[in-house]
Amino acid sequence: MMRQYELVERVTRYNPDADEALLNKAYVYAMQKHGSQMRASGDPYFSHPLEVAAILTDLRLDDATIAVALLHDTIEDTDATRTEIDSLFGEEIGKLVDGLTKISRLDLVSRKAKQAENFRKLLLAIADDVRVLLVKLADRLHNMRTLHHMPEHKRGRIAEETMEIYAPLAGRMGMHDMREELEDISFHTLNPEAYETINERLEDLRERNKDLILDIETTLTERLSERGMAALVKGREKRPYSIFRKMQRKAIGFEQLSDIYGFRVTVGTLEACYRVLGVIHTTWPTVPGRFKDYISTPKQNDYKSLHTTIVGPSRQRVELQIRTVNMDRVAEYGIAAHALYKDGEFGGRNIANHTEDCRAFEWLRRTTELLAQGDTPEEFLENTKLELFHDQVFCFTPKGRLIALPRGATPIDFAYAVHTDIGNTCVGCKINGKIMPLVTALHNGDEVEVIRSQAQTPPPAWEAIAVTGKARAAIRRATRESVRKQYGALGEHILKRAFARADKSYSEDLLEAVLDTHHQNSVADLLAAVGRGDLSAQTVLKTAHPDYQDERVAISGPPSGEGWFDLKQGHGLKFRIPPTGLAGAIVEDGDDWSDNNALPIRGLSGDIPVSFAPDGGAVPGDRIVGILTSSGGLTIYPIQSPALKEYDDETERWVDVRWDIDVNNPERFPARLDISAANEPGSLATIAQVIGENSGNIDNVKMLQRAPDFHQMLIDLEVWDLKHLNRIINQLRSKPNVSSVSRVNG
Repeated sequence: MMRQYELVERVTRYNPDADEALLNKAYVYAMQKHGSQMRASGDPYFSHPLEVAAILTDLRLDDATIAVALLHDTIEDTDATRTEIDSLFGEEIGKLVDGLTKISRLDLVSRKAKQAENFRKLLLAIADDVRVLLVKLADRLHNMRTLHHMPEHKRGRIAEETMEIYAPLAGRMGMHDMREELEDISFHTLNPEAYETINERLEDLRERNKDLILDIETTLTERLSERGMAALVKGREKRPYSIFRKMQRKAIGFEQLSDIYGFRVTVGTLEACYRVLGVIHTTWPTVPGRFKDYISTPKQNDYKSLHTTIVGPSRQRVELQIRTVNMDRVAEYGIAAHALYKDGEFGGRNIANHTEDCRAFEWLRRTTELLAQGDTPEEFLENTKLELFHDQVFCFTPKGRLIALPRGATPIDFAYAVHTDIGNTCVGCKINGKIMPLVTALHNGDEVEVIRSQAQTPPPAWEAIAVTGKARAAIRRATRESVRKQYGALGEHILKRAFARADKSYSEDLLEAVLDTHHQNSVADLLAAVGRGDLSAQTVLKTAHPDYQDERVAISGPPSGEGWFDLKQGHGLKFRIPPTGLAGAIVEDGDDWSDNNALPIRGLSGDIPVSFAPDGGAVPGDRIVGILTSSGGLTIYPIQSPALKEYDDETERWVDVRWDIDVNNPERFPARLDISAANEPGSLATIAQVIGENSGNIDNVKMLQRAPDFHQMLIDLEVWDLKHLNRIINQLRSKPNVSSVSRVNG
């Protein structure tokens, strides 16, 4: 633990005029107040405020801020009072300590009034004196450095809070080094697998490029020196979380990153920055699209620099940042840099007096002005948190709950972020009170209302629309579960009848015992495999009952005739044959038929009364299933149709069917499209033209929703097959006035 004189020496090194008496008094007072208190690590509690103070000395802050760091937990965690602190250290320090004490744990994902009030108080305290934020960030940084000593169940919450609140705040204030360290520790806690994977890749890269950074530093320095440019060139390696975030944002692999190694070129003057840029660009080829001038257009947090990427020495891509010494200081320390030097003077100045010209601090001032626009802390939070997060979009539920999403997220992502069940039953949405397509990109501050239907299951196509991993995984699960449930019900029916015909017992325990034999993970998977036809019921029967002997009569084709036809070859099998010759035997005893004997389906004009799914139809190329109707007919559904859920408990109505297309006499088949298009003259004509040019036939058009800027419609059409339908869909999607096209599976 740092000694009292060591702390004072750290401050006087950059501020010879520091108030040593104040620092000594704060040190002794805090140590006495915390007394025998211990941290989770087993260290004396006083070691924490001492380390917070040490972090702030690295930022070269004034002695009052260092004293506040030493005292910041006294009111909250000891018997110290604000009055006592005021009398011993003055009202300025007392106010800062009290402001820090009032800040409790934040959780922006929740919309509770208490949390909104805490956030409001935090920003008010920071806007009144930015040193509150600097102490709070240093406090959080040390807590994160010792996070591994905390109970495991608390680490995730603290890391998530840090990632969502404190790291973005540090970045907003331009303190990038602190932000990156907070993000890395949080990343390590929240996603240790990804962190370790990236670290391993970095280690391997370091091993392969041992001398690369030094070689490039030397070459760049020499080339600039030859042109009469004095510059300090320093290489650095990208941090794991920064790499992970870029890989996610760009959807690229580790090998595709071109800026794992970057180099800072520091010069003396603003003019020299552009001269260095000219030398670099005339010496090495540049990578197109990789130049950014943050000097002429600084970032909102005061960051200034020239960014460029070249193909440098050893044909290695090199990212360069060119800046002056003062720009580098602001880039490293952010708003704290205003306390370092003023007109060449020493550090240790009161930062609160030198932030008027700071762009980062302007954000805090604008934020507090918003207080007058809202009557409640919740409204204040709604107006302020949008400014805080650069890489996130914050939207609200109708009840005011705040939902954080990545940029580019859609209402589908929003629905799944609220709850998986809400996502699975989502059929539409209202954004700021208007019905909008589910593919609409959300923006900060949008209020999203999810329209639900319990009959809905998420279409597989949603996976390509969703942005968040949670939504994509849930859609995949729901799709698999829906299909597996349909096949599982059919498979269970087939197995039970097969076991009954063989006069053998049937139970889930028996199936559980043969899972390994059939390479299945669960009974549900085995039933689905039987339902799909991947696994024969006879095979399962023989493995469950090894003594079973198959005595069935081979049947070459469907029987015909009316009434009951009995086969008594030891099992008394019965097949009910309707007058149409529908071959109910396929349903009653599906194992007696090969796949080639599935009922052939040609269309609406055959001998068997066949119809297609009323809400979407089916086309050749779809995997299909038939459902017996009460009138003895057959309705054909695509296997992915959500309407099949209605027949899960009526497996006796399921019929194995296949397409039997006569290439010499082609027929059209029904399909339905859900189309969202711009509400402008000619949109409907464009859609009709595409369908007509592709030899599609429009049967019906129904307008679902109309809005000032778009309309949504259902179009029933007839096509030759699935390939034909997909060609029409793809061409419709390519039209600029068509925002979305999806097939409806009725």
